[in-house]
Amino acid sequence: MAYDEGVAERLGEVFENIPFSSEKKMFGSLGFMVHGHMACGVINDQLMVRVGKAQYEVVLKEPFVKEMDFTGRALTGFIYVEPEGFASDEELEGWVSLSLACVLTLPAK
Repeated sequence: MAYDEGVAERLGEVFENIPFSSEKKMFGSLGFMVHGHMACGVINDQLMVRVGKAQYEVVLKEPFVKEMDFTGRALTGFIYVEPEGFASDEELEGWVSLSLACVLTLPAK
């Protein structure tokens, strides 16, 4: 699998201002980590977002959102967002903020 360089660049610009964040290539995609935990990423042209189990069912009802399923089984707590769901910088930053709210509750690795 590959990832959209434009989406990766947009995410990189957001994460460059987030302390303890890093980029990591994984599974043919690009992930953005915070304190060693996957927060967001890009696969093909879709945004991957860690929302956590508590927010999972609610977030799945949002437009342009679907289960993260690249193994044949949904990964609870993670979602895909179609490009239409993060077309503006404000929308992208909203998804990153939602992810950070989840990731920052986890102990650092």
